[in-house]
Amino acid sequence: MEQRVILTDPRKLDYFYEEAIKTLRTNIQFSGRDIKTIMFTSCFPNEGKSDTLIQLAKEIGKAGKRVLLVDADIRKSTFVRRYRVRLTVKGLSQYLSGQVEQPAIYYSTNFENMDMIFAGPMAPNPSELLEEKAFDELLATARQIYDYILIDTPPILSLTDAAIVARKCDGAVLVIESGRVKYKDAQKAQEQLKKSGCSILGAVLNKVQVRKDKYYSSYYGYGK
Repeated sequence: MEQRVILTDPRKLDYFYEEAIKTLRTNIQFSGRDIKTIMFTSCFPNEGKSDTLIQLAKEIGKAGKRVLLVDADIRKSTFVRRYRVRLTVKGLSQYLSGQVEQPAIYYSTNFENMDMIFAGPMAPNPSELLEEKAFDELLATARQIYDYILIDTPPILSLTDAAIVARKCDGAVLVIESGRVKYKDAQKAQEQLKKSGCSILGAVLNKVQVRKDKYYSSYYGYGK
């Protein structure tokens, strides 16, 4: 039986933000046919990573591609609360710890072509769980079903979780809050991703003030 959740998006998008998300979608699609599993991280908490990710997932779904959003922030997930999920959901931590089987954690959503795996209850050993073979098996299964798997991870400068997930992905995108993150911090995050062996697709410069009371995300590549 299909499990379905209703996600209520609290964000009111404006033209600049919508166009930036469409640009991000286009850049992701032109990254290559083999780039399917993409993790998103940031330097610090509250840079807007999760919001950017879900808006991107929605935009990819609108373009006719099947997308799975995986919340791998087992330590401090905000999706259930922020998007007002009323259903009691099972999640990634329960699957990785052997409490439920893989099919039990897939949920269809009210957004076109977009399914989701929630983080599940906070676990005492997230890093160890993410290194489990079960996570590799989940991603292998998802690759057979979806065009894109987008993974939300904790900030890479704070925890090892993001680097662990990066080793299992085809590419990574770094979300950077404009005016908050220093160049040296962004460079350090980039080095952490490089050490994991994951290809860095680019970065999202988030919360850029283009005019009074208007913010948007912009996408740019790191270059070679």
